[in-house]
Amino acid sequence: MKTGKPAATLAIDLGTSGPKVALVSTEGEILGCEFEPNTFDLLPNGGAEQRPGDWWQAIVTAAGRLLKQVQLPREDIVAVSCTSQWSGTVAVDRNGQPLMNAVIWMDARGAPYIQEMCAGRLNLQGYDIAKLITWLRYTGGMPTRAGKDPIAHILFIKNELPEIYRQTYKFLEPKDYLNLRLTGRFAATFDSISLYWLTDNRRIDQVDYHPRLLRMSGLDRDKLPDLCQARHVIGPLQPQAAAELGLSPGLPVIGGTPDLHSAAIGSGAVKDFEAHLYVGSSSWIACHVPFKKTDALHNIASVPSALPGSYLVVNEQECAGLCLTYLRDSLFYPQDELSQGPCPPDSYAAFDRIAVKAPPGSGNLIFTPWLYGERTPVEDHLLRGGFFNLSLTTDRARLVRAVYEGVAYNSRWLLGYIEKFTRRPVESLNMVGGGAKSDVWCQIFADVLDRPIHQVKDPIYANVRGAGFLAALALGYLRREQISERIQIARTYLPDPGNRQVYDSLFREFLNLYKIQRPAFARLNRKV
Repeated sequence: MKTGKPAATLAIDLGTSGPKVALVSTEGEILGCEFEPNTFDLLPNGGAEQRPGDWWQAIVTAAGRLLKQVQLPREDIVAVSCTSQWSGTVAVDRNGQPLMNAVIWMDARGAPYIQEMCAGRLNLQGYDIAKLITWLRYTGGMPTRAGKDPIAHILFIKNELPEIYRQTYKFLEPKDYLNLRLTGRFAATFDSISLYWLTDNRRIDQVDYHPRLLRMSGLDRDKLPDLCQARHVIGPLQPQAAAELGLSPGLPVIGGTPDLHSAAIGSGAVKDFEAHLYVGSSSWIACHVPFKKTDALHNIASVPSALPGSYLVVNEQECAGLCLTYLRDSLFYPQDELSQGPCPPDSYAAFDRIAVKAPPGSGNLIFTPWLYGERTPVEDHLLRGGFFNLSLTTDRARLVRAVYEGVAYNSRWLLGYIEKFTRRPVESLNMVGGGAKSDVWCQIFADVLDRPIHQVKDPIYANVRGAGFLAALALGYLRREQISERIQIARTYLPDPGNRQVYDSLFREFLNLYKIQRPAFARLNRKV
């Protein structure tokens, strides 16, 4: 292991709302971080896109501010490491230029084509049994029929934008597109490629495309990037990218990892079966496991991890913090003729102050957070959210708290299937992401999940910290078992036994609402 002079990594975290760019010491200390906002476009028939050029410009802008803010000698920056939103698709030509907007993780336009590909003569829940067995054998999972995996994005492009498909040299995940901008190399990592469902994952250190899976998909191997491990150096930082970022050319660029994987590392929960809860725009519960396994009925599989020798099992919900954003922008502060003025800059802190005024359980008001469908533990892009049990006594405080609690109920749903998958209880969870900044939300999660919640210090930096740790592992500054020792816990929230009964009761009703409303959502939204 390397010792001596302290060093730092330029860590880039491309989130849906914009990139964070940070300097992370090899000990995991955040020396500085800058964020530059970005937007996304929602299109008819379930489309969701962003512009890759906007990503890069935002990264350059944030990096410029960061390097002015942190007066660190350039020779002390020893690597660049990226993490990003997962399950997106960037179609690029031979020169690395995007041929269209990036199709991001929310996009479901490929649903008809992935459903057609999955179907066959003898079907089980929409999957041809022979195909399903093949996917499970090699990948440990299977494509979601909702159309939000990259394989569905590519099928959408192939069928509806055939000229783009023809011109495409490589289809890349967002993180791998950033690495292309940094190094000029068209490459993906074992973890980022797994949602293509085209790789043989049985040997975790030798993941590669499998000919049978390629034939089933109908996709061309030559349009897919070559593969390497997340901790490998994929190339030196190219002069043009170095000049734009203000760095020295030739720095090693680490393969990097998607956001779920970097959050797992940055949360400090890196031992097998240690869990973390991420609450940002979306939310998930995840833990590392030493085995490949699948729960096909609930869309859960262990997929390659960024850490060598491990898989990662993830149960994800589509909307978490986005529910608060919707509450703020569409209900409380819409910019219309009834607007009372601009949204206050501390709106989320105000939500915290308001939520504590409502009783636990929000007076039996239940919010369902399925504003953009759901992935797990049920795969249904037609689900929608809402408030249930509104009355004339329902006030703003109860509305806000119900949103916090509704996201937590959904997380409890996820947790139950994680525990069934691993066949062991989750003793506690390290909580990261923007939602972990909220003391009231941390306590609500502790009460609803009935588990201690460890609020990681500086939780919004979990992804960049994870990217920095991955670089430190790659370059020999750190060993895996040392990561958890370098994570600080700001506070631990213990479940309040006095709230157990009300949350158990409301969680049962939350599940009942899903069962009762699911047919209506299918009828209402099938053509939307």
